Amino acid sequence: MKKIIVLFSTVVFLFTSAGMSFAKTLKASHQWPGTKNAKTGKYDARHEMVQIIADEMKKANVGIDIRVYPAKSLYKPKEQWKPMTTGQLDISAFPLAYAAKFHPEFDITLMPGIVKNHKHALAINKSPFMDTIRKIMDDAGVVVLSDAWLAGGFVSKKNCITDPSTVKGQVFRAAGKAFNQMLEAAGAGIQSMPSSAIYNGLQTGVLDGANTSSGSFVSYRIYEQVKCATPPGDYGLWFMYEPILMSKQSFNSLNAKQQKALMKAGKIAEKFMTNAVSKLDSDMEKAYKSAGVKIVYMTKADHAAWVDLAKKSSFAEFVKKVPTGQKLIDQALAVK
Repeated sequence: MKKIIVLFSTVVFLFTSAGMSFAKTLKASHQWPGTKNAKTGKYDARHEMVQIIADEMKKANVGIDIRVYPAKSLYKPKEQWKPMTTGQLDISAFPLAYAAKFHPEFDITLMPGIVKNHKHALAINKSPFMDTIRKIMDDAGVVVLSDAWLAGGFVSKKNCITDPSTVKGQVFRAAGKAFNQMLEAAGAGIQSMPSSAIYNGLQTGVLDGANTSSGSFVSYRIYEQVKCATPPGDYGLWFMYEPILMSKQSFNSLNAKQQKALMKAGKIAEKFMTNAVSKLDSDMEKAYKSAGVKIVYMTKADHAAWVDLAKKSSFAEFVKKVPTGQKLIDQALAVK
């Protein structure tokens, strides 16, 4: 009996000591493909961000194994927020505006004219504006592992999109309430869907056009369904906050060493994306040109016309619906 107790104690020690413990498995979900794009030979950058965190945690050897579920194989795109707040889902590459139905303040993270370019996005990340947004996330039970802002543009099966008049009469998919409101004000019809559904929407005639990130325009091979594309160029109108998020409940269940390793891995993934975002724009241009899609760019005047329309439509509606809306807009626009 004594030998059995000693043996049992030894086994318990081996599997609970820092050096030899069962790895805790964390689930990471996102909506983008987990395979290489046939045209570019590359993975979607948001998938790479999550995979970098998983690989770094494996290298850190702190008893954490991250299993990545790409291509909405675990949760549908807009259904990831709630499971993160309850600890059912551990990690997600998540466009924050998808959670605006729970926190309407998040619509500002996909609002025309808030972010001007990739350099401006880095300044936004360090601003009181983002401190306010992160506080809302933290209070809801979600923490940020990596910041990421992606630029995007427009595509259409009918004509090239430049100034607001060019969308009139077309049915568009636009991510987020603010872009929906602006496009409606310009005379477009709206069909709401995640970016993963754009290809099918265009193919079946449900959509005439769409806007989304440069990365999604390539990852979902939307170049196969359109005649003209408007990449971000010098006057990008479309910027979306798409961070890597983690359930606060899951994060707090880890020990200090694991938490430190996870935050470090998150920063490595963030650095990767900071270096990759401009390349995503150029990769979009190359992929669409290669597919025979016409490429156009917004001029300074086109961009100004859209922002003016947004201020009269989406900005005004945001202030009307969100008690702290004007404060958030003022904080965002104060970032130079």
